[in-house]
Amino acid sequence: MSDRLTRRDAYEIITSRILSALEKGTVPWHQPWTSQPPANLITRKAYRGVNAFVLSCSPYASPWWATYRQIEDLGGHVRRGEHGTPVCFWKWIEKEQAEQHNQIDPPADRMPILRYYIVFNSEQCQGIAHHLPVGIPGPTEAIAAAEAIAAGMPHPPRIQCRGGEASYSPRLDLVTIPALANFENPEAYHSTLFHELAHSTGHPTRLNRPSVSEACPFGSTNYSKEELVAEMAAAFLCGHAGISNSTIDSSSAYIVNWLSRLSQDRKLLIHAAGAAQKAADCILGESFSEA
Repeated sequence: MSDRLTRRDAYEIITSRILSALEKGTVPWHQPWTSQPPANLITRKAYRGVNAFVLSCSPYASPWWATYRQIEDLGGHVRRGEHGTPVCFWKWIEKEQAEQHNQIDPPADRMPILRYYIVFNSEQCQGIAHHLPVGIPGPTEAIAAAEAIAAGMPHPPRIQCRGGEASYSPRLDLVTIPALANFENPEAYHSTLFHELAHSTGHPTRLNRPSVSEACPFGSTNYSKEELVAEMAAAFLCGHAGISNSTIDSSSAYIVNWLSRLSQDRKLLIHAAGAAQKAADCILGESFSEA
């Protein structure tokens, strides 16, 4: 399939995929990765941003994905009748190309355009079994890994354990969280802590997200986006540590709320997932080039 698609096409296709999952009662950013996050079979690199959530909605147990061409290059083939899954990426184009894509007054000589391509799970293929990694390690010492993530965050906010509610104060750059003993299990404590640490990455001294560094009244668009960013970032970090995301609200009201918001703003999902990936990277002390 050609990747010569407009940015609007990619937003529509990816968001529709997530909306479909929500309509079935599945919250993609609450899907746990019990062995490892979805990854490309050839490069062994985990899919990032919204792609991790799109692929986690699939019914397959295998975490390995590849394009049609990559599968053919391995000497295999996709089974007849199988349907692929879209994943998106940002492609940088020159200003002249941007003008051809109806971008008014591009801000620089180069700008990103959203594209997508199709991948297939290894379970949809034949003839590639000998290329699959053997003995994928399951999560070991997951709680220790989660503790190490929180303890290793570069330039962290202050963290105090007290009270009965978890919160982040941008003014004080302070995360407040109940003591571990107040949670049902350690996974619930760490996933809650990851959520609040994700909020802290928006502080002006870190990523300076407007939804944190500026006033965002409860219920506003920026407030809702920030909550989605924190939920998704916590999911990335839980997956990285190998623990389940225990701060799950999959109530009907919760799902209806996100169905409404994502339907009204088709860019919200992809932009929030991208911000969430940057938040997780910030906490992990990692950096990735988008160019």
